[in-house]
Amino acid sequence: MKHPEISGPVNVCSPNPVRNKDLAKALGRALHRPSFIPAPAFMVKLALGEFGSIILEGQRVIPRKLLDSRFVFQYPDIEKALQSIVGE
Repeated sequence: MKHPEISGPVNVCSPNPVRNKDLAKALGRALHRPSFIPAPAFMVKLALGEFGSIILEGQRVIPRKLLDSRFVFQYPDIEKALQSIVGE
């Protein structure tokens, strides 16, 4: 919103996507908790229906419009973003 030169649809996400397992590991490190128990796929699909496939299979989304406009990301990687959220 503070950048009028960027218009239209924008993927608002990290420029460095991570896999779900890497997110879980990073979250475990940030919270100083183990993160080794995966959710069974059938339970995820049962609980979330069609959206469960997105969680299980993932989507590699790149913020191309932001990168092309040289947008500066405050937290470009998952480790720094999670540390900011948990307050370390």
